[in-house]
Amino acid sequence: MQALKFHAEPDFDPVRLSAEIAPLRAGERIRQLYEQLGDHLVATTSFGVQAAVMLHLIHENAPKIPVVFIDTGFLFPETYRYAEDLTKRFDIDLRVYQPTVSAARMQALWGEIWAGDKPDQDRYAMLTKIEPMNRALQDLGADVWLSGLRRSQSKTRTDRPFVEQQKKTLKAYPILDWADAQVDLYFHQNDLPRHPLASQGYVTMGDWHSTQPVLDGDAESTRFNGQKYECGLHLDSGASDFQI
Repeated sequence: MQALKFHAEPDFDPVRLSAEIAPLRAGERIRQLYEQLGDHLVATTSFGVQAAVMLHLIHENAPKIPVVFIDTGFLFPETYRYAEDLTKRFDIDLRVYQPTVSAARMQALWGEIWAGDKPDQDRYAMLTKIEPMNRALQDLGADVWLSGLRRSQSKTRTDRPFVEQQKKTLKAYPILDWADAQVDLYFHQNDLPRHPLASQGYVTMGDWHSTQPVLDGDAESTRFNGQKYECGLHLDSGASDFQI
């Protein structure tokens, strides 16, 4: 692989970048973004059902990109063990971020807010996902975020471009156009391990208290009792001082 050369003044135009990477393969998209944007980049992983795909792509194409893992404190035990397995397999720069409020303190003060009404659920998302991710971006000095989001996962994602702006952060989706069959093929071709709960009908992976196996083929009903699918990271936070 040739040494990567960085542009002195990167172009952060999301429309142009989206058009440039759209015709490329996923690995080529990651390499090109890294070549152009370098230290501005950060990636994320949830160590969920498809996490091995993005981690392998990063490992193969741009392993120096920091990979942020938001540990909410409420993940399945299987997810934590899966995270250990994948971290040992791949050469990635993993950075773990957690909420500023522990799981035990959160429940003691506010109860099971993830099971409450929309304001409670929004507060839970802010505490466990959005604030830690915003802190990670600030700590790492990153303003471009690579995510494994795919259009086929949810109706809220069908119209997303390959690169878009979310407040002060540019977001890029290298496998945005991949169907489930392409994800499965990549797992098979690269002999990647599956999340332990995938065999039990889980098609998405979040916190143990608000994620369930798929019912009647409807993946969007598997999170928060079908009330919502997005955890909040891929939506405007509404916080004026946040990057996302």
